[in-house]
Amino acid sequence: MGSNHKSQGDQNDEIVVFSIINPSVCSECGAELTKGRFLKMEKEKPLCLECADLDHLVYLQKGDVALTRRSRKYSNLSAVVVRFSRSRHRYERQGLLVESEALIRAEKECEGDAADRKISREHAVIVRERADKEYIAQFSKQILMQYPGCPAQEAEAIADHACQKYSGRVGRSSAAKAFDAKAIELAVKAHVRHKHTHYDQLLMKGWERTEARSAIAENLGQIVSEWSRKLSDKLLKA
Repeated sequence: MGSNHKSQGDQNDEIVVFSIINPSVCSECGAELTKGRFLKMEKEKPLCLECADLDHLVYLQKGDVALTRRSRKYSNLSAVVVRFSRSRHRYERQGLLVESEALIRAEKECEGDAADRKISREHAVIVRERADKEYIAQFSKQILMQYPGCPAQEAEAIADHACQKYSGRVGRSSAAKAFDAKAIELAVKAHVRHKHTHYDQLLMKGWERTEARSAIAENLGQIVSEWSRKLSDKLLKA
């Protein structure tokens, strides 16, 4: 066999070790492997770490990105530890097995530049928050361009709600980030539905969502239509 070194980022060459959830037995030495122990599959047969020649490695739990990256970088041999999630029906990473010398070196480096990394993280947070505020402001501006009759304060509220981070709402979709007219329409209609109709009250009374939407459709359409009119059109009708 050749060198154990792997090209950086080549995940296909990763050695995978399983943190087992069901007891097993090493196919080579017969050792009993209880729940939580590590094993490596080789030719579809389970091996304990000793038989897999990985028992000299130490376990580093996931969580510290810098420590994980550096430990892996300095370890000539490493393995990814995964465990099957019954709730998600997939294998998920739990951490790494690395050489103890590599972990010690990585820990020292992380201690040495911890302050600098903290400053960098704080700066990155500020930059992201500034960019996020600018995006919400632009989203609000696009709402007013598409719905000039919408009160500015409500446009801001719509944008703020629709674009909340990690919410999965329409404002976080790729279409919304391109200020797609349909995405903006969905955000506006959702706001009107909850704030200007009795939709929520119908849901509280046990109505089905489709029935409740149908019941308030005319009211919603009138408000959205009103907001769609230009200010000059409204003045002519005054």
